[in-house]
Amino acid sequence: MNKIHKVKTFIIEKTIKLDCGKTISNFPLAYETYGTLNKKKDNAILAFHALSGDQFVTDINPITNKSGWWSYLVGPNKAVDTNKFFVICANVIGGCMGSYGPSTVDSKTKKNIGTDFPVITINDMVNVQYNLLDFFKIDQLYSVMGGSMGGMQVLQFVANFPNKTKTALPIACTASHSAQNIALNELGRQAIMADANWKKGDYLNNENSPDKGLSVARMAAHITYLSKKGLQEKFGRKLQKREDLNFSFDADFQIESYLRHQGSAFVDRFDANSYLYITRAMDYFDLVKEYNGNLSDAFKSSKVKFFIISFTSDWLYPTSENKEIVIALNAAGADVGFIEIESDKGHDSFLLEVPEFLKSVKNFLEANY
Repeated sequence: MNKIHKVKTFIIEKTIKLDCGKTISNFPLAYETYGTLNKKKDNAILAFHALSGDQFVTDINPITNKSGWWSYLVGPNKAVDTNKFFVICANVIGGCMGSYGPSTVDSKTKKNIGTDFPVITINDMVNVQYNLLDFFKIDQLYSVMGGSMGGMQVLQFVANFPNKTKTALPIACTASHSAQNIALNELGRQAIMADANWKKGDYLNNENSPDKGLSVARMAAHITYLSKKGLQEKFGRKLQKREDLNFSFDADFQIESYLRHQGSAFVDRFDANSYLYITRAMDYFDLVKEYNGNLSDAFKSSKVKFFIISFTSDWLYPTSENKEIVIALNAAGADVGFIEIESDKGHDSFLLEVPEFLKSVKNFLEANY
């Protein structure tokens, strides 16, 4: 993984009790902002990133030199118009782009924390990021928004702080992680931990990295972000730069080469231990259980205006799970809109140039501003 260059961070000095029972204090939270906070401080949008995301929402990521993960959506004159809105995004705790996580160097031991880092939850991530409001002296956000794990954070934020945002956009997400998704995440974690270089999470102090395990984890996960139709149309059974089968275990098919590239590229920008911790936080997410089996209770005191977005080809967080959130919000008497967008790009649709998605977000934000 690349070393962290200079990123914006602030130190959260106060003590925060985590769901696992441990406490943390005096730790860094890395963040980035886009646009300008107006004098009334009522144009701020807090964006939450997904599993493999970070604080670099748009423009060029200075660490990877690639476009930010929401470059299609966020920027001047785009759906989330940074000429109008002030967008804030933090790297979640447990992450590897400057926030407190397993790759952080302990000030006392001078070693990377590794798996001595406490197990965290989506709730912990949100409670830490809430400190951004105090940091920027914002009384109420205009909106909170995010897709996938970012959408989980949106739901948790509104449940925890019902009066701290005017609107909310949970996109392609769920209120509790399904058995299928827990299984898929476990597959990735086991791939990492089975790599001999993992060394029980202490690889950074041994100048090693479980690159092969992390690459396989990413390859497996990446398949879930796509759709069967999209894969078939893009790759089918096309061979990789040859006219016939090679009769070996090299990448005969283009899809194999594509997945291997995705795996190796991910290793260059992500920490294996962060992958373990963040996927665990997603698996532990269960807002239904948190409210004793009644999801509507999570939103009963909220006056937030919601807009739920799902995609037809997303089988990771299908429309049915998004509709469960809509049903709970309706039961709570909340103001909620919903749209299912036609797309063959799978779960990744919220990160890609899907015109109806971009238009829907733009219309919602501007209609309520």
